[in-house]
Amino acid sequence: MTVEERISAAERSLAPMFAEIDGIALFNQEKVLAAFREERIALRHFVPTTGYGYGDEGRECLGRVYARAFGAERAIVSPALLSGTHALTVALFGVLRPGDRVLCVSGMPYDTLRGVIRGEGNGSLADFHISFETLALDEKGKINLAAVREALAREKYAMVYVQRSRGYELRDSFTVDEIGALCACVREAGFEGCIFVDNCYGEFAERREPTQVGADLIVGSLIKNPGGGLAPTGGYIAGRAKYVGQCENRLTAPSVGGEVGSYAYGYQLFYQGFFLAPHVVAQALKGALLIGKCMADLGYVNYPSVDRLPPDITRAVRFDTEKQLTDFIQSVQEVSPVDSFVRLEAWDMPGYDCKVIMAAGTFNSGASIELSADAPIREPYVAYFQGGLTYEHCKLAVREVLKKLL
Repeated sequence: MTVEERISAAERSLAPMFAEIDGIALFNQEKVLAAFREERIALRHFVPTTGYGYGDEGRECLGRVYARAFGAERAIVSPALLSGTHALTVALFGVLRPGDRVLCVSGMPYDTLRGVIRGEGNGSLADFHISFETLALDEKGKINLAAVREALAREKYAMVYVQRSRGYELRDSFTVDEIGALCACVREAGFEGCIFVDNCYGEFAERREPTQVGADLIVGSLIKNPGGGLAPTGGYIAGRAKYVGQCENRLTAPSVGGEVGSYAYGYQLFYQGFFLAPHVVAQALKGALLIGKCMADLGYVNYPSVDRLPPDITRAVRFDTEKQLTDFIQSVQEVSPVDSFVRLEAWDMPGYDCKVIMAAGTFNSGASIELSADAPIREPYVAYFQGGLTYEHCKLAVREVLKKLL
């Protein structure tokens, strides 16, 4: 069977799921469009601002559009949030106070957040005497609700934390329904604090966001899903007004909160990217399913299973050797529109405890809503594939990857 025949066969088998993804995109597009119309977005909201940014309509309305679309009371959307890790850090330090305890129910968080949690002498949560306790997942890689109930009965926590995506772990990402079940569980246990969700990679993958099933705060990066491939930088924090206000005080200063913040380059790309995001996410989901199906047909174990809709845009593919892993990452770089000629090398990236190799031939540097792949150089050898602004690009990439593998 030729590569083209393999891809065509995979597309035929995935057609029902592709149709469901198109339905999700239509639902979410209508939701975003309604938010734009309800906030009466106009050209004046795109103009640049400078200085303090008092009365910056573009900034203020962008936050309200996000809040409406995500079913939240309030939202911060800011180019001053430099990454997903930075947005998470601002939110954690905004809500938590010295002596607070956090219960993380999704295992150890992603590598770059570990220094934020437990670093020594670097301004981490631990430095401020905030404890961050983790619960292991059950044998199926799911949140252990029984262990959650036991922990909440045993100790008093200020926050329950869940990472929606898998990070560099070999597990499925959590669905919104699973997060909703967690929220119901912790409320039934009498928990009255903040339910906090790292929502990176999950926005618009389903019809609802975690804020619509009980989460108090969700946090993400604009160079992932909600930026739609156009936002040049930034992050968001959305949820209950009480907690978002605390995060505003940490992002700026307690005396001014969300009243300040300017952007000299204008907000058009942030608005336009968010408008395009439901469609772009659908393209990435289809691309991830296609490569997952083709890799599975060749005998490669990958997550999530290709017989169900993915709850986010990431896909993990397991290899037997370091060379297979790095060859796969290199092949993704070679089919990128930017820096396709670059020969990748693993390096000691800031925030990671081992060397990482990363394919990111992207228009916005490091944007993982664009076609990209990365991997820690450690066993098991797993590549993490994400993004794709168009399904057509994903399909071309799959074709070239398969040619190399075969």
